Amino acid sequence: MAKTLLPIEVEEFLSWMVAEKGRSANTLAAYRRDLSGYSDWLAAGAMSVLDVSHDDLVAFVGERRAGGGATSSVARQLAAVRMLHRFLAVEGARPDDPAADLEGVRVPAGIPKPLSESQVASLLDAVIGTAPADHRDRALLELLYGTGARISEAVGLSISDVDLDERLVRLYGKGAKERIVPFGAAASEALHAWFSTSGRPHLVPQRWKRRGDAEAVFLNAQGGRLSRQGAWLVVRKYGERADITDHLSPHVLRHSCATHLLDHGADLRVVQEMLGHASISTTQVYTKVSQQRLWDVYRAAHPRATLQR
Repeated sequence: MAKTLLPIEVEEFLSWMVAEKGRSANTLAAYRRDLSGYSDWLAAGAMSVLDVSHDDLVAFVGERRAGGGATSSVARQLAAVRMLHRFLAVEGARPDDPAADLEGVRVPAGIPKPLSESQVASLLDAVIGTAPADHRDRALLELLYGTGARISEAVGLSISDVDLDERLVRLYGKGAKERIVPFGAAASEALHAWFSTSGRPHLVPQRWKRRGDAEAVFLNAQGGRLSRQGAWLVVRKYGERADITDHLSPHVLRHSCATHLLDHGADLRVVQEMLGHASISTTQVYTKVSQQRLWDVYRAAHPRATLQR
């Protein structure tokens, strides 16, 4: 499929996002989609990124909101437009920034729905067997829950990123930011089993198809690096076995890791560092989950929590 032809100013901005900001291919593709839609809107109105006004941008946001799109999608596209115009102003492509005072689109803050600790235990216990794929799946699930890693971070792991002796893993988050995260005894045991002679070596092919697969921690049945989609299917497979199918995804294990850490008294800043959140406000969402659980337990257990009439 041919790549959408964008104005040269937009292409320069996207190149800057890669070269200067280190944005990933997935992030760049999302920016390209959003700015492609914006460029099409400008072209339809005989405008360009160099002459569009603040009032024009207000109209653009209004049309997008009236079009019935998800609020989060409108907010994301607006964020891309803002960054583009800030870039153009800083680079001197135009003397002003028409998006500088543009009112944002508020996205309702959703509270993540983690698994309970007993549900996590059921999910992990659902991995039975000693086949190589069983060892891989157990190690993957234990690592996702034990570290709170994003699914892209887990499948992107290389063998050199895992220190089994110190029980540490090096994760590369958004913007290629690196962090070192510990993992517990359960994940350590599962990883040892996966790396043993009865695990990963059985999936190693006679010849590697792609560069980098030889260093991949998690392999698929064909001996290539396990993909995001493949890891997602692993989570769903054992979720169904454990009868946990409602909105279960790899990211739910990340939510669960953060919530359970806070439930057991972990410091918010430590959880922020472990999850790789750029802002503490992102991590604070999980405190709402813990507070809600506290109230649920209180109402269920305290004899004076509700009035008896």
